[in-house]
Amino acid sequence: MRTTVDIPEELLREAKERAARNGRTLGQVVEDALRSSFQRLDAVSDRAPVALPTFGGGGLQPGVDLDDSAALLDVMERPA
Repeated sequence: MRTTVDIPEELLREAKERAARNGRTLGQVVEDALRSSFQRLDAVSDRAPVALPTFGGGGLQPGVDLDDSAALLDVMERPA
């Protein structure tokens, strides 16, 4: 099937070079790359979720903003 996609110039250049180096068509290289990417994503999504242990859970400390990395670092460096 023929379709049109936008590929960054540098990535297209690399794909063409790989195709030429391996005696393959650009279409074959793109197809292999897509299949490989899909397989990798499927393998990751098939994994069981990881359970992270928590200790003394009471939630966040008052005033902690997880979106403010500088403030979070200040809280973490305070003496206990």
